[in-house]
Amino acid sequence: MIWLTWRQMRAQTLWTAGVIAAVAAYLLYLAADIRESYRLNITDCTTTCDDAAHAFTDQFGSGLLMISLLLLAGPALIGAFWGAPLITRELETGTHRLVWNQSITRTRWLAVKLMIVGGVSVLFTGGLSLLLTWAAGPYDELVNSRFEPLTFAARDLAPFGYALLAFTLGLVVGVLTRKTLVAMAVTLLVFVVFQLLMANVLRPHFAEPVTETIAWADGNTVGNIDSFGIGPDGAGIQGFSIPGAWVISDYIVVYKGDGTEVTADDIETCNSQGGTPDDCMIALDATFDVTYQPADRYWTFQRIELGTAVGLSALLAGIAFWRLPRGLN
Repeated sequence: MIWLTWRQMRAQTLWTAGVIAAVAAYLLYLAADIRESYRLNITDCTTTCDDAAHAFTDQFGSGLLMISLLLLAGPALIGAFWGAPLITRELETGTHRLVWNQSITRTRWLAVKLMIVGGVSVLFTGGLSLLLTWAAGPYDELVNSRFEPLTFAARDLAPFGYALLAFTLGLVVGVLTRKTLVAMAVTLLVFVVFQLLMANVLRPHFAEPVTETIAWADGNTVGNIDSFGIGPDGAGIQGFSIPGAWVISDYIVVYKGDGTEVTADDIETCNSQGGTPDDCMIALDATFDVTYQPADRYWTFQRIELGTAVGLSALLAGIAFWRLPRGLN
């Protein structure tokens, strides 16, 4: 049974291994380049270090982003090209008549397929994610934004769960549709929708976010104020970041010391006096409320996301084991 599974998956496994090897070789080269640049621009920096830090992030940001996107696409492709055809190929070629009439039961046949093919897909994706996490270590430490959606989903534990989920999803869709091309298309669509829902709907609510009132005078000490101006909702901050944390607040309204919102008239009065926006806001004793997930919840969120993916994979595998002996003839 193991030999048969290898014969059937040999071509897919070899070309996938070739792609993984090429990406791994690039990551090893990238890791050496990142560490050398980090030493020159950050560790050994003596003057204009802020400019050196920006140059460092600009140099490697785009490359790491592309690798992260590739790692996010990997599980979806494995689900479509490995999981979906696992049973539909047997049905369309008619080989199921031979395989399922031997002494090996359908349940055992599926279990071996899941362990070997599913296990290889998880190892491929998970190993690549760990290599990326190691390669990007100095960059991630400097940028300190591990909760950023693409970074979070492509590092550490989450990709292991995504690979397993995508494979079992493709398998179950193949069992239900019994058509390879249909199963592949549905698998890709459903998995992409799941990733979007996880990042934008589910992940922000893994734990109750923290809401903190910050004085304007401390704004650039606690975090970083990206921009400030007048919008439809009044005077507010667009883009506030806290190192290592996940700021959920989008547009943050600014309040004066008496609890009322800062208005356009307040800004005009400040401008007429010739002060800077910071001076004006400090004079008004301005504050703002920020809702965020603290940095120390990162590993908790990683484990929750991994557990969610594994739980859904177990449910999908159960559907496959229930369905296979009942109606696939």
